[in-house]
Amino acid sequence: MTGELARLREVMDTLRVKCPWDAKQTHASLLTYLIEETAEVVDAVEAGDDADLKEELGDLLLQVFFHSKIAEEQGRFNVDDVAAGIADKLIRRHPYVYAGECPPSELDGSWEQRKAAEKGRSSSLDGIPESLSSLARTQKVVTRARAHKVAIDLPEEPITAEEVGHQIQELVARAQASGVDPDAAVRQALRDLENRIRQAEG
Repeated sequence: MTGELARLREVMDTLRVKCPWDAKQTHASLLTYLIEETAEVVDAVEAGDDADLKEELGDLLLQVFFHSKIAEEQGRFNVDDVAAGIADKLIRRHPYVYAGECPPSELDGSWEQRKAAEKGRSSSLDGIPESLSSLARTQKVVTRARAHKVAIDLPEEPITAEEVGHQIQELVARAQASGVDPDAAVRQALRDLENRIRQAEG
């Protein structure tokens, strides 16, 4: 590792020794900051501000180095192992780039199939983070079901981004007026959808 990435690693090493706050952090204690920094990257992208995006990506990169340093101190892995792992994964998942294969007709489906084979997953639902918001998890479940060609009926009528936003907002307002918790309702509907997918997968 050379250049500024090497300098960041040295700074992280120093802070873990000489800064009382940095020294006492754990993987668990840093989770709040990881979530916040990720959200701030999203905000910077949507605002289209390069200066903010550069800064927020730096804050997110710090989280990667921080977690890697904690693991290194425990003799588990270091930031080089993290970088090697993702580089190897990208090469494996892109045989049409690195192994001379023809590009698949469905790139998303191909990616999901390779991932499932690598991880020994038996269901399209395996590996979807439980901590995702109900809306984000619903999107992931639907995406997986389609990529794995699960035999369930899902709506496909075209809709614009503006329509999606307004209709979701309208549903939330109607739910609130009716005394319905919209997030709880989405979670229940998601559980129903996941059950349908599992039944279809046999």
